[in-house]
Amino acid sequence: MSVSQLPLERLDKVENYGHSRHTVAYVYRPNQVAQIEEVFALARRAGLSVALRGAGRSYGDAATNSGQVVLDLQRMNRILDWNPATGVIKVEPGVTIAQIWQHVLEDGYWPPVTSGTMFPTIGGALAHNIHGKNNTKAGTLGEHVLEFTALLPNGEQVTCTPTENSELFYALISTAGLLGVFTSVTLKLKKLHTGLVDVHAWAMTHLGEMMRDLDERKHEFDYIVGWVDTLDHNGRGQIHGANYVHDAPNAAETLRLDKQVLPDTFFGLVPKSTLWMFMTPFMNNVGTRLINTAKYVFSATLEQRKIYRQSLVEFNYLLDYVPNWEKSYGRSGLIQYQTFIPLATATDAYLEMLRLAQRRGMPPFLGVTKRHRPDRFLFTHAVDGYSFAMDFKVTNAARLQKLCGEMSDIALEAGGRFYFAKDSTLTPDRARRYLGEATLSKFQALKAQCDPENLLQSDLYRRLFVG
Repeated sequence: MSVSQLPLERLDKVENYGHSRHTVAYVYRPNQVAQIEEVFALARRAGLSVALRGAGRSYGDAATNSGQVVLDLQRMNRILDWNPATGVIKVEPGVTIAQIWQHVLEDGYWPPVTSGTMFPTIGGALAHNIHGKNNTKAGTLGEHVLEFTALLPNGEQVTCTPTENSELFYALISTAGLLGVFTSVTLKLKKLHTGLVDVHAWAMTHLGEMMRDLDERKHEFDYIVGWVDTLDHNGRGQIHGANYVHDAPNAAETLRLDKQVLPDTFFGLVPKSTLWMFMTPFMNNVGTRLINTAKYVFSATLEQRKIYRQSLVEFNYLLDYVPNWEKSYGRSGLIQYQTFIPLATATDAYLEMLRLAQRRGMPPFLGVTKRHRPDRFLFTHAVDGYSFAMDFKVTNAARLQKLCGEMSDIALEAGGRFYFAKDSTLTPDRARRYLGEATLSKFQALKAQCDPENLLQSDLYRRLFVG
């Protein structure tokens, strides 16, 4: 079979989450393991590679595969087992974070680690080993996996735990779907007593002060995160720290699903499904400066040192408040640029990056910083330090690529690392510096073992690891 013999009806448009990359691929959507094996065989006969894709929430090119095959795993979305006595759940890789919390919350459980959106699949989340606002307390999602099964391109089906097939356990989690396909995942969830958190908010006048507080107060809160005014020279902003509420009136009622729903309207008037259209005129340097200034003034006056109560969904899923918010960045989309830098060098490096972007006339429109801890996974992005995620509107792709390259050099000089779920700008030499020769050698050995025909590829893989 050749490429020309693949069915044309399988050709489909495949984008990243930021709509900055548009490709076409042969898309297959299996609902059982045998169908994954069939797609692997089909791709071999056609001389094509296969990229794994979950909900398509990567900002970069980790789940696109231009002109090749994309294996969309969203139909493998069954919850296979749930034990409310132990908090252990077993799911297929296409199950989303939303499906999990909606299935377990009324039994008093919550995902131990969650991203800022509830819609990624568990397979995709583990392929990149996601972190949340509670990284210093809970670590990454992979640290809560008790067991997974996976299908390797070499035809082997493996079961991995932290102690059984441990090398594969710590490699398949984090390597962006380049070694094998998760077919089931068993997780230990977080026990809760209510569906609420108490949120503490306070303003900071300088990024250095914010990072100091994120470090010094990290043990006070179950979650802690900083918003940065990325158009301010000093990176002023606001911190939100949140703690689980362990005792509340009508505690069981707060765990009901109808108490964890994001509102459909803004101020009870504007349908949120249309709100991104109203945001579009403000997605420029002037408009974002106005919004950021208003947000900071509000946080520094009315909300300063404020404590308020929110549902778990309201606090954790800010990115889901406005459906399709990413469309407000326009036809060329956005990229998110995120680095992880050690404690000692982070403040100076992040201020240098921020001011460089401002001087170039391309400031990010959103900035978020968190405190992190290291982990054992092969392509780990984590450090004993901080992350800083910045959203950039794509107006001039070449200039933005140059800026991101300069910022990456600053990060590398400071001992920084990167996150493939977000990356779209790293070059092979910078990726090699970030990962190190020992990690790359181990990955290449595992790739030869698990995928000797180099079947699993993606646009990210070819950008960084081929040639």
